[in-house]
Amino acid sequence: MATPEAVPVSSSQPDLGVLAVLGVIHRILIVPVIAIAGICLCGWLIPRLGDMIPRADLMKANTALMILLCGASIVLSEPRRTKAAVQIGRLLAGAETVFAAVLVFERFTGITFRIDTLLAADASSPQPGRVSIEACGTLLLVGFVLLNLRARKRLMSRAVDVVTLCLILLVLTVASRYAFGISHLFEESLRNPMSVPTFLCVSMLTWIVVNRRAEYGAFSILIGSQIGAKTARFAAPCAIVLPFVFAFAGGLAVRFHVTSTTVANATATSTLAVCAFSLVLALGGKINALESVIRELSLRDELTKLYNRRGFYVLAEQALRLAQRAGESFFVLFIDVDGLKKTNDELGHEVGSELLCSIASLIEHTFRETDVIGRIGGDEFVIAGRVDAQSVDSPVRRLKEATALENSMPGRPFSLNFSFGYVLADKTESASLEQLLQKADGMMYEAKRTKKLHRLEAVEVPA
Repeated sequence: MATPEAVPVSSSQPDLGVLAVLGVIHRILIVPVIAIAGICLCGWLIPRLGDMIPRADLMKANTALMILLCGASIVLSEPRRTKAAVQIGRLLAGAETVFAAVLVFERFTGITFRIDTLLAADASSPQPGRVSIEACGTLLLVGFVLLNLRARKRLMSRAVDVVTLCLILLVLTVASRYAFGISHLFEESLRNPMSVPTFLCVSMLTWIVVNRRAEYGAFSILIGSQIGAKTARFAAPCAIVLPFVFAFAGGLAVRFHVTSTTVANATATSTLAVCAFSLVLALGGKINALESVIRELSLRDELTKLYNRRGFYVLAEQALRLAQRAGESFFVLFIDVDGLKKTNDELGHEVGSELLCSIASLIEHTFRETDVIGRIGGDEFVIAGRVDAQSVDSPVRRLKEATALENSMPGRPFSLNFSFGYVLADKTESASLEQLLQKADGMMYEAKRTKKLHRLEAVEVPA
């Protein structure tokens, strides 16, 4: 029987920590949304309660109903809900979308279906359910996104993402009215503007919907764990909030006669430009830092934390060119660990790994920070660097002294033994790094062969 094709694990998975935080924020925000809409709707249905709420703070009955439908749909479509709950949530979102579409149709055609007085026939207002044009459009878009929240097919997913962008644009446009002190955005909204409670509820709904949609659509970059996602989460709030902060501050300065409109606009514009420039610099620095970390990880050996083969070649080539340009001598020391296989067989691979780490630590503490140290094979280490004429043999001497001192310390199940080949290129030579490595490697194998012959001769000598 044919096995099902395995689904590859993608590195672009969402950050579970970000999703968890967003889930908590969603549950916190949905509570005031439902509470405000529920109180306002009860204010229209129960006149005595409505008289206790200021008319300026009482959203229209139909607005409250649509917000409640959206809130219920969000609650029912949360992760780990049953399939039935998700379907009910979609039905509520569909009902809200149709309701909002009918209200928008009424506004643009003038045809009325008497929905304005459907819930509150006469609740101390001539237009108890006449929703503002901004609220109608915003809630229509919210309902459409909720109805298609989990759309994944390419064409439909893109359409939902475009609608989500339109939703963000509309909410920001309404927000600009408060930031810039505009009395109305559309001719009809002059007579029937969006109230502050409605704007707050719609803004929180939009924030929830956009973040929920990010789990499925193009907005997924906001919840990812990659470099681009982290950068976007840092830059997006600044890009959206800063213009409104400066516009609002400028409006306050003009309103309280701190400065003129021209000066306020000039100051806000120049300050925003400087902040945007600072944001670009910060993002550039962050990306460079992350790139350096990635580069360093790609050049390091996972076990010993020394440079791997690629890292060693990159940095040693550069060090050799600098030595040749400065007219200095350059050394290459090739090291092969003795007895690693025996240690692995008798004591286990964990002890063998400990042996490699001990040798790596010994080498790292013995040589200078300017020397390039790498592990280029399973048991092969190499060191390269510049050396002056007065201390041409100092790398080998330092290594032997450090090894003898390390082996004199008790309590370790192994001793540090290795064979090495040492090559010195004086300032007159123009050998390449590869040539120096081959020569040092050959000398190392010759030293290992000589050591093996000496051991065999010692065994053959009679007691």
